[in-house]
Amino acid sequence: MTDRIEQSKALASDVRQSILRWLAEPARHFPHQSSGPPEEIGVCVTLLTEKLGMAQPTVSRHLELLRRAGFVRARKVGRWSYYQRDEAAVADYKDWLNDTL
Repeated sequence: MTDRIEQSKALASDVRQSILRWLAEPARHFPHQSSGPPEEIGVCVTLLTEKLGMAQPTVSRHLELLRRAGFVRARKVGRWSYYQRDEAAVADYKDWLNDTL
C-alpha cells in the first residue's frame, strides 16, 4: 500500500519539486551528461548536485526521500548513482490527490 502521507511530505520541498520537474525532462535539463543518455539511464547525482548548488549528502537525502515515496528509482552503476522519475507513481499520486480533494 502506498503511504500517501510520506508522498505528500516528499513533495513539501521546493528542492524535491525541482528535482522531479528536471527528471521529467532529463535530456533538456542534463544534456551534458557524458555517461549516457539521461532519459535512458537516469541522471547522475553529481549533475543534480551541481544544478542545485548543494552538498552531495544533502542532495542524496532529498533523493532518498523521493525514492522512499516512490517518485524516483535509483540505479547504481559502478560507484555512481542515477535517478529516474517513476511516471506511473507520479500519475497515481496525482489521480489520488484529484479524487481525494
